[in-house]
Amino acid sequence: QVNLEESGGGLVQAGGSLRLSCTAPRNIYRFNTMGWWRQAPETPRETVATISITGLTNYADSVRGRFTISRDDAKNTVYLQMSGLTPEDTGVYYCNSDQASRYNFWGQGTRVTVSS
Repeated sequence: QVNLEESGGGLVQAGGSLRLSCTAPRNIYRFNTMGWWRQAPETPRETVATISITGLTNYADSVRGRFTISRDDAKNTVYLQMSGLTPEDTGVYYCNSDQASRYNFWGQGTRVTVSS
């Protein structure tokens, strides 16, 4: 079980923006690649973006150029800034460490709904 809390989801119109936040326990945050995953109805969970301890980032092709992942080491917090949202971005977004994701440990997530 992952002790992470996601926040910032909500309902937005296409073209809008949201910023998701996730604060992790220090021992997890400091020593792990962190990231965001999402799952749409009847769709497998997919990786959206990850960021390493040193700040190296990876993005899904579908969000590259629109989403930005970042981390604030002083706050043990990971962010996902989402812009140019489309209905295809709708889903439940999960924050996690890369390691925990590989063991399929997930929290509750935060729901993002994009209307057209």
